[in-house]
Amino acid sequence: MPKKDYTGFSREQLIDELNKLAKRKKYGLVWDKERTKEQFESDGNLPVLVEDTQKEVRTNNDEPTNILIEGDNYHALSVLNYTHARSIDVIYIDPPYNTGNDDFKYNDKFVDQEDNYRHSKWLSFMSKRLRLAKQLLKNTGVIFISIDDNELAQLKLLCDEIFLEQNFIAIISWQRAYSPKNQSKKISKDIEYILCYSINSDFTDFALLPRTDKMNSRYKNPDKDPRGVWKPGDLVANEERKHGHYIIVGPKGDKFNSPKGKHWSFAKDTMLELQKDNRLYFGKDGKAIPSLKQFLSEVQQGRKASTLFHHEEAGHNDEAKKELKDFFKQSDDLFQTPKPTRLIKQLIRLSIAKNPVILDFFAGSGTTGQAVLALNSEDNGKRRFILCTNNENNICTEVCYPRIKKVIQGYKTTKGEKVKGLGSNLKYYQTRFVGSEPTHRNKKLLTEKSIEMLCIKENTFDEVLNKKDISIFKNRERFTAILFDEIKLEDFKYEIRKLSKPVSVYVFSLEGDDFSEEFEDFEGDITLCSIPEAILKVYRRIYGTSRGKRSI
Repeated sequence: MPKKDYTGFSREQLIDELNKLAKRKKYGLVWDKERTKEQFESDGNLPVLVEDTQKEVRTNNDEPTNILIEGDNYHALSVLNYTHARSIDVIYIDPPYNTGNDDFKYNDKFVDQEDNYRHSKWLSFMSKRLRLAKQLLKNTGVIFISIDDNELAQLKLLCDEIFLEQNFIAIISWQRAYSPKNQSKKISKDIEYILCYSINSDFTDFALLPRTDKMNSRYKNPDKDPRGVWKPGDLVANEERKHGHYIIVGPKGDKFNSPKGKHWSFAKDTMLELQKDNRLYFGKDGKAIPSLKQFLSEVQQGRKASTLFHHEEAGHNDEAKKELKDFFKQSDDLFQTPKPTRLIKQLIRLSIAKNPVILDFFAGSGTTGQAVLALNSEDNGKRRFILCTNNENNICTEVCYPRIKKVIQGYKTTKGEKVKGLGSNLKYYQTRFVGSEPTHRNKKLLTEKSIEMLCIKENTFDEVLNKKDISIFKNRERFTAILFDEIKLEDFKYEIRKLSKPVSVYVFSLEGDDFSEEFEDFEGDITLCSIPEAILKVYRRIYGTSRGKRSI
């Protein structure tokens, strides 16, 4: 192989080559990033969100406000990094599986099986989004990623690199089909996978899942014990112990000794106490070898999650398609690969957060949103969801949005059956861009969109005051106050003094002042918050070209 000539290389090119060589020697994932660069409309511009107020759904001001974002999920994730950095408890995504069957579009072209850079393009696509997503998760947060065997190995290595190998939790196997497919060429593929990673495994724990009816059905009450149903437990241990041999006398006078080579599980005194408490069962006729009564009321009310999700409790593909047909007659044409709500509910249940925020940036048909609303309805929870999806083939406007709207407000199924709404609230946004040139249009747009994004950040959407330079919004628990021109600081402070609840304060400044001294004498709960740096950067480009402090 001829040697590469580096004589004409610049310093930066040589450093780049050294980095590439270092990576090739390192065990892990390497792909051709140069030939698989993704093209973005946002280059040089600030991604922002624009609300479509016509699509807002509101049923109860006491319920959480959920968010649906229409647009490229890379741009949506960029905006969420301003509004929700370190604020998300659970991320679930179902990305394209890159099967080569028109399921993955890259730079506006479908990637087929004959593409030599098929895996590289998919990895470039996923890497950019997962790195942004990582910045959104709390220290206790977790991410679940659905995948099949086309990219499982590559995704595992990519996630080890991004989230770190020590934060890998498990690969869950989900039984997507309830019976083998005999028409399969070789082996019926009935399993898909869900990779689970934490941000920091030292701070991450998982809630217990509910016990199943099948588990509880093992408990009976043949002797009508007033303490309730129970199941028999073995009283014999499979080893020899010196003090584990003694006689147990049954209710009919029968004598029982432990089998040869084994011993009773409890010391004699303990066994006698159990017998007095009617904890030993000698069979219907009172003459059988005793067993221990284990009462359901004393069993931990939950169970550890397993890496195997059976279709009986987590649903299957056919169930997911039937769910979608309840909403849309033409569901087969709209969306081919929905996930069942039972699967997503099972994953969300694992969160130990009190009122978790759940993000799905491959929202597709909106299953995650329905799963969150259904869980809230079951346990009176206050979970919130953020869904992001593009509108390719009208998937957002004709499937995801109407489905969530129906679930909130109630609807008739395609068979004419009435389904009661689960309640809640929804705001609908689209991704847009603000340029950095100091034009009047950009100034006006930056003002409007900064207000919108800070309200999203604080979850305060009810307007209190919105005039030039000063804006105040609220929810039931707190206010958000925003100042765009520090010359109006005294007017701003005057308005804040009228507010009774906790207030998050944002002040735009060309010089980067923190204004902490200005609010030292304030009584009550006042929190000075930082403007997201990406927004400030554009703000300073637009306003930094003029002398002095300019008013928006």
